[in-house]
Parts: sequence; structure tokens; C-alpha cells
Amino acid sequence: MTVRMRHTRSHTAQRRAHHALGTPAVAKDKKTGDLYMKHRVSLTTGMYAGRQVIDVNKKLDKKIKKRESRMKDAGAR
Repeated sequence: MTVRMRHTRSHTAQRRAHHALGTPAVAKDKKTGDLYMKHRVSLTTGMYAGRQVIDVNKKLDKKIKKRESRMKDAGAR
């Protein structure tokens, strides 16, 4: 089967010129000075739009406890 309407290299390149990724919108936290992506929860503080959304310490404790239980299970085998 042959290609009927073949596009030239320049036509293909012109179409793909719009496929480039832009730089992400990054902001600096006023209190801690950490960088975070705009319109997303800060992973270090758990703040979004000036209010506490995620309890980061609770989440970290859960992660540590899960890791310890995995290590204990792996040691028992």
C-alpha cells in the first residue's frame, strides 16, 4: 500500500513545533522558602491556598511504620 498524501519533512516539523513542553509554574513558599508547583499542595508543609490541607507528619509516620513492618516481615522469612 502506498502513501497517497505524503507530508514533507518541513510540514511535519512545522506541526511538531508546537509539541515542546513548557517550564512548570514554580513558586517559592513565603514561610519556608521551599519551591513548589503552583496550584498544587506543597509536599513539605501540606499547605494549599494559605490553609493546612495535609497533615505531613501523620503521613510520614504512617510511611515509616509501614516500612518497619515490611522489614520485620522480611527478617522473619
